[in-house]
Amino acid sequence: MTSFGTLKEGESKALVIWIENKGKISQDLISCRLAGWDKVQQFRFEAQGRGQACSGEAAVSVPEGENVNLLNHHRENKTDETPESHLSNTEISPDDCACEEESREKGNTSKKQEPEPGGLIPPGEKTCIVVTCDAKNPGRCKELLLLCFSNFLIGRHLEVNVVSGEEALIAVREPFSWKKPKSSQTLVSAKTTVVVTTQKRNSRRQLPSFLPQYPIPDRLKKCVEQKIDILTFQPLLAELLNMSNYKEKFSTLLWLEEIHAEIELKEYNMSGVVLKRKGDLLVLEVPGLAESRPSLYAGDKLILKSQEYNGHVIEYIGYVMEIHEEDVTLKLNPGFEQMYNFEPMDVEFTYNRTTSRRCHYALEQVIHLGVKVLFPEEIILQSPQVTGNWSLAQDTKIDGQSITKNKKTLVDQTKHTTKERHVATTDLPEKADSTAETMDEIQIPNATDKEFFNPLLNENQKLAVRRILSGDCRPLPYILFGPPGTGKTVTIIEAVLQVHYALPDSRILVCAPSNSAADLVCLRLHESKVLKPAAMVRVNATCRFEETIIDAIKPYCRDGEDIWRASRFRIIITTCSSAGLFYQIGVRVGYFTHVFVDEAGQASEPECLIPLGLISDINGQIVLAGDPMQLGPVIKSRLAMAYGLNVSMLERLMSRPAYLRDENAFGACGAYNPLLVTKLVKNYRSHSALLALPSRLFYHRELEVCADPKVVTSLLGWEKLPRKGFPLIFHGVRGNEAREGRSPSWFSPAEAVQVMRYCCLLARSVSSQVSSKDIGVITPYRKQVEKIKILLRNVDLTDIKVGSVEEFQGQEYLVIVISTVRSNEDRFEDDRYFLGFLSNSKRFNVAITRPKALLIVLGNPHVLVRDPCFGALLEYSVSNGVYTGCDLPPELQALQK
Repeated sequence: MTSFGTLKEGESKALVIWIENKGKISQDLISCRLAGWDKVQQFRFEAQGRGQACSGEAAVSVPEGENVNLLNHHRENKTDETPESHLSNTEISPDDCACEEESREKGNTSKKQEPEPGGLIPPGEKTCIVVTCDAKNPGRCKELLLLCFSNFLIGRHLEVNVVSGEEALIAVREPFSWKKPKSSQTLVSAKTTVVVTTQKRNSRRQLPSFLPQYPIPDRLKKCVEQKIDILTFQPLLAELLNMSNYKEKFSTLLWLEEIHAEIELKEYNMSGVVLKRKGDLLVLEVPGLAESRPSLYAGDKLILKSQEYNGHVIEYIGYVMEIHEEDVTLKLNPGFEQMYNFEPMDVEFTYNRTTSRRCHYALEQVIHLGVKVLFPEEIILQSPQVTGNWSLAQDTKIDGQSITKNKKTLVDQTKHTTKERHVATTDLPEKADSTAETMDEIQIPNATDKEFFNPLLNENQKLAVRRILSGDCRPLPYILFGPPGTGKTVTIIEAVLQVHYALPDSRILVCAPSNSAADLVCLRLHESKVLKPAAMVRVNATCRFEETIIDAIKPYCRDGEDIWRASRFRIIITTCSSAGLFYQIGVRVGYFTHVFVDEAGQASEPECLIPLGLISDINGQIVLAGDPMQLGPVIKSRLAMAYGLNVSMLERLMSRPAYLRDENAFGACGAYNPLLVTKLVKNYRSHSALLALPSRLFYHRELEVCADPKVVTSLLGWEKLPRKGFPLIFHGVRGNEAREGRSPSWFSPAEAVQVMRYCCLLARSVSSQVSSKDIGVITPYRKQVEKIKILLRNVDLTDIKVGSVEEFQGQEYLVIVISTVRSNEDRFEDDRYFLGFLSNSKRFNVAITRPKALLIVLGNPHVLVRDPCFGALLEYSVSNGVYTGCDLPPELQALQK
């Protein structure tokens, strides 16, 4: 191994390699060349004839008789070699190898040289080669120098670590020393504690607190803490899930998750910390929070304890208001917020059991749904809730504005009643909105055919709406399988509107696992301008603060403050957890006729059961919308994951026989039973080159490119594309992964700098300038997020969003840059461990399906090739000529064009 050490970008360094013949016969050094990838030509070398002096900064001896990396290579295989290949005092570039055959292939027309005595090394004599490295490519580079003798090769690896000037801005500030924050000391009983509380936002609700506590069994906690086999407490965990063990198994899994959360939170209690100010609010910095160390969520309670003074300790109860990276904004007693003068405080985190208790309660309630809903086997067709013909709406003009003419009388034929409903034209808003982006059109009720509120729906979306409205298989859950960019939420919005107008007796509950997803549904329904103001309500969690709610949906939230009043609205939007509020006011089974769960793949099954427990087991319609191939529930306990808590109800149902994909049937409908599953396949987001790989890996090659050509082709002429017309770059960087301070998070300085350079090139491109708001940077580690933001701030590109995969699910950007970070090539006893977050196929799928027009991936190919998904992406990139950067691993070099 010959190492140039660490060089600054633009710096040059020369080394001398001596070749000594310690054998008994002369050896003919025919040529020397690089066998690697060195596209940027960082290495150049010149051979000195025998007896000539070599100059250079250092000399490395390579005795000819001690072969380094000896290769079986015989002269008879080199039929084209001539004396012209002998080396003399000639400078040779990596692309102009001394072998005549290769020189001819590259069009070398220089004058042929006569053989020099320096090519022949007699016994006991030596010659040398001067190798110069011109540092150009940031990161580590490893190239193989081949010394070609008459009947054998000697290989010598050349290594260099190139550091760019920008890396100084994000260099390790302090050595990594991961120690858990010091826990606050337990107060002795002689001390007095004064508790000062703050009022929560919705404390005026004063709901009956009837939810049982569902305490964690001591024996189960002992098993976890003492690492005793969990099956000694609950052997049914090893059984397949069925109706008889359903409640007990999920209850145990919920407790396991709670135990893990409680243990973790105790470990992260902090002592002697100083809060920061953010306006009138106080901010607590929690190292490791970005990697969920610990796991905190908006609304969680924590306790701040003052230092002991005269035997007294004051406790301040606070609530997490907002989380931004590692900063937690707190809502505390107003007096304390004003008087706090940066005194050191002890911090004690607490676990919010509310959602867990609601899940336990829902497990008791959903038993009424039984096998037919939870473990569906057979399909029993029901009378359709709505019948009739459908036709597309016609455009017309009202007051000079484009509006969809859809005057209709909905003739509703339900199982129980048949009635005629005339919707008055006064349902129209005062002003029409024909925004094409949301594809929402204002509808005028008509007296003829049933039509779609959104006339731009494709055939699969229309099919899904018809199936939901008909409800042929209710109460079996109907699944809307929505791969990335296929308009799943648009379809849900249409279905909710159709049910609302076609079934006047319907009561619709729309849920999602997160506030952001629930807010999006509310916003889209608002933007449709179809509903009357009194038709819809957004119910927020008791602990959610008004400051975190977007202005457009605040009017719908006001009526949600009063749960009793909110329950009388026909369309209720909330999170899966907050749907449990309706249990507390006496709402029971059968109250809702339709329950929609959007992003159902991100909810754990017990969490999904909370809203489902409120639907009728006879005539209720359940709709689960999501994608089992994207991010699933966030589960922290390894035990709970091992026994299935990380599998959503959507994913579990789709693995059951009734919902399975059938390769030999229902071909026109995506090979799923169209009565139970509709798969959306028209992608309105990405360029075909970006869609091809995820379509092949995750969606049976069924995704169709339907995006706006003007958008997805807008960067095909960008000057930095390795292959014009192909909007993908895989930039290989053999960087160094690092950690610093108390943060356990990884970062790669070389990758961070390269990310910044690509962002600058895009934002300041002459040919294809991109707005910084159209660029998203995804990286799995919070420390890398921090470092990239520092670099972008330094070049005035702060509008570029940088975050984790989870922060990008459901979003789309014109350009996505992915920084994978991990670069340890030496330790691969456990690929999944050393790849970290990268080894999750669902994260990979989400990340690469966010861009519309350009995807740039940065990472170490020698590490990433070990992961099936990233390995496939590397092969795809190399095969299509869009790989650039560092040398490739041997298994991929054969794919180079």
